[in-house]
Amino acid sequence: MTNKDLLAVTEEFGSPVYVYDSEKIAFQYNRLKNAFNKIKDLRIHYAVKALSNISILKLINSLGGGLDTVSVQEVKLGLKAGVDPQKIIYTPNGVSLEEIEEVAKLGVQINIDNLSVLEQFGARHPNTPVCIRINPHILAGGNSKISVGHVDSKFGISIHQMPLLLRIVENTGMNINGIHMHTGSDILDIEVFLRASEILFDAAKNFKNLEFLDFGSGFKVPYSEGDIQTDIEELGEKLSKRFKDFCKNYGREITLAFEPGKFLVSESGKFLAKVNVIKQTTSTVFAGIDSGFNHLIRPMFYGSHHDIHNISNPKGKQRFYSVVGYICETDTFANNRKIAEIAEGDILAFSNAGAYSFSMASNFNSRYRPAEVLWHNGKAHLIRERETFEDLLKHQVEIEFEIAKPEVSEQ
Repeated sequence: MTNKDLLAVTEEFGSPVYVYDSEKIAFQYNRLKNAFNKIKDLRIHYAVKALSNISILKLINSLGGGLDTVSVQEVKLGLKAGVDPQKIIYTPNGVSLEEIEEVAKLGVQINIDNLSVLEQFGARHPNTPVCIRINPHILAGGNSKISVGHVDSKFGISIHQMPLLLRIVENTGMNINGIHMHTGSDILDIEVFLRASEILFDAAKNFKNLEFLDFGSGFKVPYSEGDIQTDIEELGEKLSKRFKDFCKNYGREITLAFEPGKFLVSESGKFLAKVNVIKQTTSTVFAGIDSGFNHLIRPMFYGSHHDIHNISNPKGKQRFYSVVGYICETDTFANNRKIAEIAEGDILAFSNAGAYSFSMASNFNSRYRPAEVLWHNGKAHLIRERETFEDLLKHQVEIEFEIAKPEVSEQ
């Protein structure tokens, strides 16, 4: 997508607006697939929580991918998109037994990360295949807010609880067909990831009927020029060799699975917003846009960096701006960032807006959520309409109040 293409999108669909490049998503999918081309049976389950638009799910399905889901609603979105239930894995956290049973009826792969629920589900449904989510207590990422493999994480069953886990499996007679590893996001060190994989291999030896090992994801993508990223090709070479050795010792070939989200869609996305006002104080020049953290929460929530480009004046002189939103809260996208000179009415493009942008958006301050557009085969396709005032009222129920008349005391 060129700047001209992006500007045309804002002219046609307004701003703010999310735009996703289908070609980039396909490139990332095939890059991961090619990195593990020595594996006989590779499954790529896209993490729906990153970007759940049904057109994106259809695109992933057309590429041959499955889905990683965390709620019954995401499962139903996947089924609505035409994804085979056998290509969907359901990996919830902290949900009720009733929801897990509801999903199991839909024919998708269940992945459980809680000993209590594992025991209950195994006792009631011993014949239903279940994957077990293990926390190896190895942090493969750099950002403490998104590296959730630590010992006090709410995700996964501690590897140190393996004896109890095995007792539950034996007592219930349940069918364990997969093991899943959870390490968190933004993998920086492949050797650390490989050490965590060794823990998964050791855990897998306890189960004789495994169909797959799921190594999670958390692959880091670059957020600025020269930014560090996960070397997928190196990981593919090293992990493939170790996985093939495991299968040989295990006695048969099994499936290797990943569940990338950000890796597939983050770089495909641009978030486009119009500059409402340039405001200069004694020390700062603010560029205030027609959006806020209600549409792109990651900078405020995670402290994440998104490159910002003035696509209306890309060759303008570089100046320092603090880019802020219109939300009535501290609402900052960038502090003292070098950007081509900005004027009111210019369009700013935020990079890496494909993952956890719309999916974490809200109606805070009663603002509408933006439209979503898919750039596919050289054309812009609307895949979600911009919200309207009627959408804000849609599920509200008005009630009538009688105005109480004040009592008048007798004199």
